[in-house]
Amino acid sequence: MPLITAPHLESPDDFYEALLRAHQDLSPDDSHAFNARLILLLANHIGHLDVLKEALAAAGAPRPNVPPSA
Repeated sequence: MPLITAPHLESPDDFYEALLRAHQDLSPDDSHAFNARLILLLANHIGHLDVLKEALAAAGAPRPNVPPSA
C-alpha cells in the first residue's frame, strides 16, 4: 500500500475546523499530548509499517518554496 500524498481528504475544511475545535482551550502540553494520541490512533488505523515510515520521511522532508527553520 503506497502512501497517498495527493489531496485525498474528504471535506478538508471541515476536518481542519474540527481539529481546531479539539485543541480549543488546551494548554500547550495538553495540545501536544492530544496530537501524539491522534497520531498513534491514525498510525494504528493505517497499520502498515512501510507506509508509516514513508509518511515519517515525507513529513520530515523539506518542502519546496518553504525556507527551513532557523
